[in-house]
Amino acid sequence: MVVGKKVTKESILLSVCEDDEDEGGKKEDLGGIASRPVSRPRSLYSRGSVDGQRVSRSPSQHQKTRMARQDEDHMNEEDEVDEGGGIHPDERRAYDPTGQSSYREACKMLNVIPVSYFLRNMNQSELNMMHYGLGSQGTKALAISLVTNTSILKLNLRDNWMEGIGGAAIADMLKENCYITEIDLSENRMGEYGARALSSMLLENSTLFSLNLSGNHLDERAARHLSPALISNQKLQHLDLSHNRFGEIAGDILGAAIAENTGMKSLNLAWNCIRGKGAIAFAKGLEGNIFLRTLDLSYNGLGKEGAVALEEALKHNNTLEDLNISNNRIPLEGAIHFTLGLKVNTTLRILKMSRNPMQSAGCFAILKSVQANPESAVEFLDFSDICVNQEFEDLFESTKETLPNLQVKHGGKMNAVLKKS
Repeated sequence: MVVGKKVTKESILLSVCEDDEDEGGKKEDLGGIASRPVSRPRSLYSRGSVDGQRVSRSPSQHQKTRMARQDEDHMNEEDEVDEGGGIHPDERRAYDPTGQSSYREACKMLNVIPVSYFLRNMNQSELNMMHYGLGSQGTKALAISLVTNTSILKLNLRDNWMEGIGGAAIADMLKENCYITEIDLSENRMGEYGARALSSMLLENSTLFSLNLSGNHLDERAARHLSPALISNQKLQHLDLSHNRFGEIAGDILGAAIAENTGMKSLNLAWNCIRGKGAIAFAKGLEGNIFLRTLDLSYNGLGKEGAVALEEALKHNNTLEDLNISNNRIPLEGAIHFTLGLKVNTTLRILKMSRNPMQSAGCFAILKSVQANPESAVEFLDFSDICVNQEFEDLFESTKETLPNLQVKHGGKMNAVLKKS
């Protein structure tokens, strides 16, 4: 009697983990984790031949009983090695909502050590795995198990050196997982390769609303991949792209995407190199956006040109509530142009302009524009590290009579600072 070949989870994982080859022999760059076909097991009963013709042999009842006992003994032998990482027979047969069994087997196939913390907390709704040094292979194993995980809603994978390959594995996982709503992938050096994969994911994923890609060496090429995703995706509400390498060209690309975006509420582009024409283009994109509530552009290079462009954006934008343009080389002349937008804006509540070379006169002009706007919603002005004079203090006292809830933070009085120094 011939028994058909038994398909194990190892063979399934091999088909998942290894890159498929096409007819030309070239490997795919981004292989889907959960979408790859799994080979079906052969029939339990083999076919023989009688007089040169193939026929199906039906075993007798006695043979069926003996075969069933043999199969049961064989499964018991495999399941007895539970201490070495084997899977309990009940787990082997039942659906695993946490993906623990697939994670153990993926670690074996990829030759990585399973993370005990992950195994203990796979059923939690929030999982924090910062600084675990997963690497690209460890991230692959994690992604395989997360495909079927239904517990984790918030996932933090910050600083795990996953690089582009690991980022692609997480992107493939997020195409299948419909439970994760917030994910932190910051400081993983994913570069253009990871950005391309994540952009493809954003075109399909409809549950993720918060994504952190801070510190991933993203540049103009990554911005070109992200642009169509930002235009098409309507579910993502919070995106962090700070501490990357977006420059003048990226500002132009992302500005056009922001103008068309219809779902994002907060965007962080702090600590990049957006300046010149890129700053102007981005400000024009902000002018056309009607959904963004919070924008952080601190530590870029907007300068005078960017401040002038933001003047027009504030005149037309009626949704932005929190704007941070600290440390952007905005001089006094740029600050004066910016005040023209504040005089007519009715939604901005928080404005941060600290560490700009606009001096006390620039702070005075901004506070004066807030006072002159009867419909102003400004509640907080941040002028940290900028010394102000007595004229500014007198204006602030008079402004508080009409806006008692207004708060102002600055670098101290000029005379007091001089005496202290």
